[in-house]
Amino acid sequence: MKEKRDIFDRLMALPVLCIFEPFYKKHKEVLLYLFFGGVTFVISVVSYAFFNRTAGMNELIANLFSWVLAVLAAYLTNRTWVFAKTSSTVAGVVKEILLFMSGRLATLAVEEGILLVFITWLGFDSMTVKVIAQIVVILLNYVISKLFVFKGEA
Repeated sequence: MKEKRDIFDRLMALPVLCIFEPFYKKHKEVLLYLFFGGVTFVISVVSYAFFNRTAGMNELIANLFSWVLAVLAAYLTNRTWVFAKTSSTVAGVVKEILLFMSGRLATLAVEEGILLVFITWLGFDSMTVKVIAQIVVILLNYVISKLFVFKGEA
């Protein structure tokens, strides 16, 4: 049976990139998580900056709006490319979405706590704290997704 190759597998097979293919194959999940974590990070930070700085929203409210956008992007990319899961039942997909959202709500609480303490209470720069909080959240989200949400067979 022929191995299913996604767009990233095909990119790594290109003449210029093929020297990295063995490393990529060995660490594909982590590399894709870092790539899409970076995309989600950009979505979160840019939308937060827009809501907080441009629209003048309170940092905690701005973070909620940016969280919704980032979580939508994260679920789609994590399910499709990072963990490559395709549940065959509606119940399986619903369970996966509920676990994903539960994990993301938990890390949202962590992030909101970081923002509350360091921006609202201690007066640190909003964007600096947001970036640091995002790094913490990305690491926590990987662990939650790997161990609880997208576990099992591919």
